[in-house]
Amino acid sequence: MKRKDLIRHLEKNGCEFLREGGNHTVYVNRMEKKVSTIPRHREIDKNLAKRICKDLGISKP
Repeated sequence: MKRKDLIRHLEKNGCEFLREGGNHTVYVNRMEKKVSTIPRHREIDKNLAKRICKDLGISKP
């Protein structure tokens, strides 16, 4: 899955950009009070994308 598609899915489901880390971007779901990091790669493995969504408490892409 493309990184930008995953970010679009996160933002559509109520997650917000929090900050940039060294090699990751950090997103937060304030309603669920959960945080997850997204690596800065063009492609993100679909299992990792599912895990990120699970960590943030939203539906899978």
